[in-house]
Amino acid sequence: MKQQNYSNHSKMVLGFHGILFVAIVALLIGAIRNLIKATDENLYGASLLVLIPFIFLLFMYFTRAFALKAQDRAIRAEENFRHYLLTGKTLNSKLTMRQIIGLRFASDEEYVELAERAVKENLSEKNIKKSIKNWKADLDRV
Repeated sequence: MKQQNYSNHSKMVLGFHGILFVAIVALLIGAIRNLIKATDENLYGASLLVLIPFIFLLFMYFTRAFALKAQDRAIRAEENFRHYLLTGKTLNSKLTMRQIIGLRFASDEEYVELAERAVKENLSEKNIKKSIKNWKADLDRV
């Protein structure tokens, strides 16, 4: 596997982000076409079919959102513990979740200084990641 860095660290899952999404959109288009051509006797069924892709889209969104929230909580705990091991203090409470997520890629050598900079300069997650010189891979997050 290629060494992880800023330019290749994000991960897209073809089956979820691509195929499933395209299939749901195709289902929506087909359901709308079916609704347009519906007659009085099948209008109710055709309108219910339009609802199905919206339910799938909501399901797809919330499945992803809930999993990411759980991962964010784990990352916050891991990075707080890491900071404590390196400094004897917990992370600065002014750090946002997005900043903490960016910091997780920093090596131990630059972690503390980068965390302090993130607070002082209000660095974005993207700027934190771009500031990292020695990238620490996170291969578990999807």
